[in-house]
Amino acid sequence: MEHITSTPTVKGPAERFTGDVYLNMIEAPTEPAHLAAGLVRFTPGARTNWHSHALGQVLYVTDGVGMVGTRDGSVARISAGETLKCPAGEEHWHGATDTTLMAHIALVVGDGTGGDGTTWLEPVTDEQYNNALADI
Repeated sequence: MEHITSTPTVKGPAERFTGDVYLNMIEAPTEPAHLAAGLVRFTPGARTNWHSHALGQVLYVTDGVGMVGTRDGSVARISAGETLKCPAGEEHWHGATDTTLMAHIALVVGDGTGGDGTTWLEPVTDEQYNNALADI
């Protein structure tokens, strides 16, 4: 058994996020397991860049209201207590609404190469974000 009493909060890097995003890692993908889990907190208006996951992603919202958008323009409104599954390879983004913070636990299974299988892409534009807000 391993009891981890706390993990440091780090600010999400600007090359992956717009706005203020904070991360507490719960589990890193280490052999023999490949699970990566983190608590991610988004301030109002904050969001990820576009990205995809080799083996998919599960988001469990712990607090607030947010959005998840996909390249085809689909947008899902997500709230505390809800779970959203992103399939393998689907380019998407997620973040808070413009007025409400959002926190989620992000779960991904690494691809066996030592990382978490995430491919980071370009930022979500303000136009894309505002269009998503209008759709929820």
